[in-house]
Amino acid sequence: QVQLVESGGELVQPGGSLRLSCATSGLRFNLYTMAWFRQVPGKDREFLAVISYRDRRENYADSVRGRFTISRDNAKNTVYLQMNSLRPEDTGIYSCAASGRSRPSNSYDYEHWGQGTQVTVSS
Repeated sequence: QVQLVESGGELVQPGGSLRLSCATSGLRFNLYTMAWFRQVPGKDREFLAVISYRDRRENYADSVRGRFTISRDNAKNTVYLQMNSLRPEDTGIYSCAASGRSRPSNSYDYEHWGQGTQVTVSS
């Protein structure tokens, strides 16, 4: 059974930092491209960052480029999202996802999803 479990979400002040983790089990982690998405009520799910399993190439949404960093530890089957300079508009539920493609093009290319962790940016 494949499981993706996010952690690290909490209430943080604007300008602060958080590090999210996504621990996986039941899949060959080193053969999956991993990504982070954000969901806000009333809005479409938003892609944030992706890291390829093949060459660890990273890609980011314009809204987070330069502030967020995705990384992976294949020995721990875990993907991370370091978030700096957080803004109120970063508030949402953050979910990780796994794709067997080296270059997934949209959210439909991801086979496995976590339940998400809540991040709230507010003073």
